[in-house]
Amino acid sequence: MHKYHTPLDLVRERSPERPVALARPDAVAAAARWFQDNFKGDVFYAVKANPSPWVIETLAANGVTSFDVASAPEIELVSAYAPGSRMAFMHPVKSRKAISAAYFDHGVRTFALDTHEELAKILEATGGADDLALMVRLAVSAHGAAYSLSGKFGAETHEASALLLAARRATQDRMGVSFHVGSQCMRPTAFQAAMAQASRAIVRAGVMVDVVDVGGGFPSVYPGMVPPQMSEYVDSIQRGFADMMVHEDTELWCEPGRALVAEASSILTKVELKKGDALYLNDGSYGSLFDAAHTKWPFPVKLFRNEDGDASEVEGPLKPFRFYGPTCDSLDHMPGPFWLPEDVREGDYVEIGMLGAYGVAMNTRFNGFGDAETVAVDDAPMASMFGLAAASIRLPRESQEDERKVVRLSRPKGAAGKKRRKR
Repeated sequence: MHKYHTPLDLVRERSPERPVALARPDAVAAAARWFQDNFKGDVFYAVKANPSPWVIETLAANGVTSFDVASAPEIELVSAYAPGSRMAFMHPVKSRKAISAAYFDHGVRTFALDTHEELAKILEATGGADDLALMVRLAVSAHGAAYSLSGKFGAETHEASALLLAARRATQDRMGVSFHVGSQCMRPTAFQAAMAQASRAIVRAGVMVDVVDVGGGFPSVYPGMVPPQMSEYVDSIQRGFADMMVHEDTELWCEPGRALVAEASSILTKVELKKGDALYLNDGSYGSLFDAAHTKWPFPVKLFRNEDGDASEVEGPLKPFRFYGPTCDSLDHMPGPFWLPEDVREGDYVEIGMLGAYGVAMNTRFNGFGDAETVAVDDAPMASMFGLAAASIRLPRESQEDERKVVRLSRPKGAAGKKRRKR
């Protein structure tokens, strides 16, 4: 992977014609170290957030050697780039072939489920193995999440007791509970509330669990979405864990995805046309900008211009713009608003930040577009939850309070010693 000091150096050197994903491995390393130092349990990276090999390698090199995988290709990816790592197959619905290959070919022992049918499938596909760690996914409230993940997975309250008891009887190894409070959770106490729900389900079932997996949902910073400090999330989880009806040796797990990688990548796009307040870019919702289109998140942006080899970051009065991607589909629209200098023109470059999570992971090849290259850069991300010196971005006057909050977020509390067992 070629390396540049900043995106501006890339623009100056070769004015790329296709989108470029800008990788910041140092941001992944910083987030990995923060979770290792502050979360009092085991950290499983949710591979779906960003399956890039450089992400897997960087996490493993910085202590995160457990991975939440959802498919056979993700298992193969982790096996290739972080050999010897622990994997948990946390998708609640899997094919028999995928279960069998995970167990027999890759040594996976942890499997999630939310129905009796899936439990039976896991037992049959593993040949009645008695060394399984079975994780029962529970449906919990998603209040406080920017993107709810409720509805598709999770055993409801009236189903949970019988399923927990069946899972407990099915394994001689470990059994646990898992849940997901929703993506980009903006309320730390949502984890505590979900843990209270899980604890009531455990008591009603009359079982003891060996693992409590609080899932993902840990947030990152975006314009208009500045969450509380990350330390407040782990503090809430620790309080919730202390109140749960579980035994002293119960393990605590989490599955951060977005929080580990959001800061670690951006996308450099080229302006193909300006039409009023609309900019037509060479990347869009079928490329790295899925969230900008479908959840309508206004990601932070910068503008670069290269005139006769004299590249610079463009400054000047800001104006809100909306984006269109390169495909012929009208759904390829990112409403923003994206605040850029008002004199933006064809041939300029827009860097769209905080796309390390669900950016390149969502890329397609629709209409022949989406073929982004990847390079590494040394500069800081546009915002940080982990004390990185965030790169300066100019915001409109009404967003300056959010900018001040981001600065405060980059001063986390001191690291606490890691504890893997309940106290």
